[in-house]
Amino acid sequence: MSKGKRSGLPQNINLVTPVPKPDAQRITRLVKNSGRVEGYQLEGGEILTKSQGVALAKAGGIRGVAVAVRNGSEYLRSLPDGSESDNLSNLPAIPGGSG
Repeated sequence: MSKGKRSGLPQNINLVTPVPKPDAQRITRLVKNSGRVEGYQLEGGEILTKSQGVALAKAGGIRGVAVAVRNGSEYLRSLPDGSESDNLSNLPAIPGGSG
């Protein structure tokens, strides 16, 4: 019996569930390098690093996400809204790692 878990994840996995501001944007694409998320592209076209995305979400600038922590690293995860299509894991990816 796994107390406090759903789908194998702890219920309290979200560190912060920010309240989005009226002008908050949605994430439309993930920036990936070798399969790892390095950042996010917003609906206005702006590309953020992972840490910039976390900071903006905490400030209410991104809607539909919560901030979670894994292995001491903060990251964004989708808030359940009844639609699978806008989950971060289902968004298209663009290549990252360009220098």
